[in-house]
Amino acid sequence: MRLSSYSMQDCRHMDTYTTEVRYLVAGGAGFVGTNLARRLLEHGALVDCVDNLSTGRKANVSDLTRYPNFNFIKLDIADTAACDRLLRRRYSHIYNLACPTGVPNIALLGEEMLMASSVGTLNLLKVARRSKASYLFASTAEAYGDPEIFPQPESYVGKVDPVGPRSPYEEGKRFGEALTRFWGRKHNVDVRIVRIFNTYGPAMSPDDQRVIPQMLSRMIAGKPVPIYGDGAQTRTFLHVDDLVDGLMTVMEKGAPAEVYNIGGDTQITICDLFELAKKATGLAGKAAFEKHFIADHRGRCPDTTKVRALGWHPRVSLADGIRHSHRDLVASIQARPQARNGRPADRLPVTGHHHTSTKLYPERRLALS
Repeated sequence: MRLSSYSMQDCRHMDTYTTEVRYLVAGGAGFVGTNLARRLLEHGALVDCVDNLSTGRKANVSDLTRYPNFNFIKLDIADTAACDRLLRRRYSHIYNLACPTGVPNIALLGEEMLMASSVGTLNLLKVARRSKASYLFASTAEAYGDPEIFPQPESYVGKVDPVGPRSPYEEGKRFGEALTRFWGRKHNVDVRIVRIFNTYGPAMSPDDQRVIPQMLSRMIAGKPVPIYGDGAQTRTFLHVDDLVDGLMTVMEKGAPAEVYNIGGDTQITICDLFELAKKATGLAGKAAFEKHFIADHRGRCPDTTKVRALGWHPRVSLADGIRHSHRDLVASIQARPQARNGRPADRLPVTGHHHTSTKLYPERRLALS
């Protein structure tokens, strides 16, 4: 049995207007937000999710509506007038995960990234101040840019081009961090910052262009898998179950105004990742080496000493996590009326493991006690 020690009944930040533990998950229709919201809901918490569905998935929201304590509000956090609706509610905890992600989205949604990380962050900080809520800002490993230090500790200031092609995401998140810490100290709001490294797992779209879902979706469809450059660049990968554990750990045990890295700490080249994905799933696949469409970084690796000191550690191996992601993507593809090529989705050339469970560790429990 794997029993989590994290308790969600932390009422120290409740104000006199409510006796409920109510969570606000901004970006709750997205990949990470959906998994976080589900974890909270499964253990009795009241959860409001807000999302403008620019990259979030309606299917994720539909899945969460089966929980009686779930409430979805379609809302753009960068819309100040719309966010005034949230000032009338009271929250104990606010997770700000709302921002388009993924390098391919930078050219398409760069302005939205900048606005969500600036105006949107300010709007949610105001909600946290009014509710006296604990607030967590989800930042990114992109804040380190193209690092020259390995692994990257939270004290590393990074190597970032403020006007480069990746700047809408990199600089947007760096600004969001600065605003979170400054505003928290000025207005006595209990804030934390998490820099999230590459994460994967269930609730990702089959159309997601991030490396693991793209690899798996292309192999499921029998199409070549694009590998940018020579494939020697390295990344680390963390399953979303472990990320959710980390986010909750930092929210409950982290020090105010501190920054924490959360990510896998084993580096793997993209070529080796491709071979592992084939072996773990039983899928056949062919690599198609291509020139990268944007300036790439040769590698990143988090120093997770700070978050491990709070009691967090990853549990899911990369091979097990890839198998889990494969099953979830197969289920998502088969749930579509038709595949893009016009054939019924259940006729896609899917091989390997056929289980569709979305739980990697179904025996995990969190207690509201």
